[in-house]
Amino acid sequence: MYRLKTVELYDLSHSLAKDLLSECEFPWLALPKIKDYVIKLISSLSDDEYYAPSEDVRISKTAKIAPSATICGPAVIGHGTEIRTGAYIRGSVIVGDSCVVGNSCELKNAILFDSVQVPHFNYVGDSILGYRSHTGAGAITSNVKSDKTPVTISLPDCRVETGLKKFGAMIGDGVEVGCNSVLNPGTVIGRNSNIYPLSSVRGFVPPDSIFKSRENVVIKNK
Repeated sequence: MYRLKTVELYDLSHSLAKDLLSECEFPWLALPKIKDYVIKLISSLSDDEYYAPSEDVRISKTAKIAPSATICGPAVIGHGTEIRTGAYIRGSVIVGDSCVVGNSCELKNAILFDSVQVPHFNYVGDSILGYRSHTGAGAITSNVKSDKTPVTISLPDCRVETGLKKFGAMIGDGVEVGCNSVLNPGTVIGRNSNIYPLSSVRGFVPPDSIFKSRENVVIKNK
């Protein structure tokens, strides 16, 4: 269980959500609290650095927002971040500094650490993406089980009950997710791991590993 802990997955210095996540032993415990935290965070942001297109949205004055992008609150968009054509931010979202949210991407109840890239046709729902993580074109986080029962995390020797009906993926710092991959509900990926394109991922992927298939996960040579 220790490898699922927040401090094992994320460097909290690279997120505006550090105060929220530092209170959560496991990162998915933050998911039901994101909305209220964003509302509180908004009140603390400087008018010199952020502008307010609506009461519950704050966007850094150095961010680039495409005219066709839709940003619904509560939401915060960080410094130097680019929100591209047709992106849809549905609310309860923190996007960090120097991020890319690309064309036709959708975010909902999610935290993106600094320097995260979700650049092409990605869905990120009820998920947390760590510092400098990247999802290839078409990769998605599936956040609800088909039978609508609470999400569990599959480990080699047990299942971890989360009690959450909506839980996408906890993606650690430096993770690379290949194109058109699906991260099934309750996926946790350790730091600096790589997911092959077209993968269907479930459960826990150890840090510093390469996920080729469920039966073929190898540790990187250091």
